[in-house]
Amino acid sequence: MKLAEKASLCSGKDFWTTKRIARLMIPSIFLADGPHGLRKQKGKSDNAGLNESIPATCFPTTATTACSWDRELMFEIGQALGEECLQEGVSILLGPGANIKRSPLCGRNFEYFSEDPFLTGELAADFINGVQSKGVGTSLKHFTANNQEQSRMTIDAIVDERTLREIYLTGMEIAVKKSHPWTVMGAYNRLNGTFCCENKTILTEILRGE
Repeated sequence: MKLAEKASLCSGKDFWTTKRIARLMIPSIFLADGPHGLRKQKGKSDNAGLNESIPATCFPTTATTACSWDRELMFEIGQALGEECLQEGVSILLGPGANIKRSPLCGRNFEYFSEDPFLTGELAADFINGVQSKGVGTSLKHFTANNQEQSRMTIDAIVDERTLREIYLTGMEIAVKKSHPWTVMGAYNRLNGTFCCENKTILTEILRGE
């Protein structure tokens, strides 16, 4: 892929759609939020979800369904979301969120599974397998150490190697190895001084290499 083609994928066609790369027969794809309910906006789009969205099923939050420890339930929810994505022409569902609940004050704890990496990884894998069984991709997020909403785009998470691997990466590792999500979303924050989306250690050496 040429540099300009790589840049076009990163910049996108519009808010939720990637650019088509005709030379390589890579189609334009539509992405939408929706860890517990498809959020495809009508007309003007915004990342806060304030503008009108199409009607969709609102499932119980992941924080609730994870309390069941029910793998089949998570798979079935994933399947149902996959079906809705197919009906609305959505290629990639931006979820599940598999960050660890480090603090009860995190503004997105409702869409994360648990403070337990094992439970997080196991149920995230079942959710992903359910969605992808319908031919719709998922985006496991937010990789990694995105555990608060306050200043999430600028904060630098300082995490030692053992804690990173045993707590923050374990759930992601389980989900990646058991369900092979089509995509993984890099987190906005820095990790030990380097933005996650340009962090060779976690993206190349750990995610791809290990």
